[in-house]
Amino acid sequence: MLNVTFHGVRGSTPCHGPETAKYGGNTSCVAVQAEGQRPLLLDMGTGLRYFGKNFLATSPTPLDAVALVTHLHWDHIQGLPFFAPILQDGARLEVFGPVQEDGSTFASAVQNAIKQPTFPVGLHDLRGKFQFHDVADSVISIDGYQIISRLVPHIGPTVGYRIEFGGASIAYISDHQQPYDGSFAVPDGVRELVEGVDLLIHDAQYTMEEFADKAHWGHCTAEFAVGIGLACRAKRVALYHHDPDRTDDQLDATRACSASAGMEVFVAREGVTIAL
Repeated sequence: MLNVTFHGVRGSTPCHGPETAKYGGNTSCVAVQAEGQRPLLLDMGTGLRYFGKNFLATSPTPLDAVALVTHLHWDHIQGLPFFAPILQDGARLEVFGPVQEDGSTFASAVQNAIKQPTFPVGLHDLRGKFQFHDVADSVISIDGYQIISRLVPHIGPTVGYRIEFGGASIAYISDHQQPYDGSFAVPDGVRELVEGVDLLIHDAQYTMEEFADKAHWGHCTAEFAVGIGLACRAKRVALYHHDPDRTDDQLDATRACSASAGMEVFVAREGVTIAL
């Protein structure tokens, strides 16, 4: 069995306040855990900090985990310097992420992002150990997990992931550029990730009206996310990467509008665990 827990569900920037308290305001981070296996951390946004707090409260041993990062935008890595478990001696984090457009490794890109002058310390100042791996269109075997990554249309090198374990499957596509031409065409790589999956976690940042103004910003609508799920016969779709301006009431309305999609569709919410 796989347990999938949402620790951060927002896109772009964290947000807080009474109007976002129900669904949460942290940026992208989802934990996938199978009994007896290392946890998989899908992205390292500010939600990573809260996974870390829970880990320290419940685990008697240092961290040994794997992070699958989709891309280098701040909302997907900004939790790493505040990830308390990696500040402990003996902690280990194995990190996978995409090669950059200039050919630089993912490790060097992260190291260049988290250092002075934009941050007071670097990765080398953290007491835990990192091991980095580059991915693109890759196949990965980690412990008992079978993982594939495929390049996904966005802004800058971006991948999505499919994770399989014990007959359960998850596809994670946090950021996905919807076609400009109004079609709901499914890229071949995305279809490979999503086909027949038990749970699809997919970008749904914009309304149709917002997409008309921000069509080139690298994201998509809830309608597009549901369309991907239907085209690829996903069993469930979690709408994810909510716009920071999207209120709880608006997300409730999105859920209601998706109820007639012909498959289970729900709005991702911090603190919720899905068992597969």
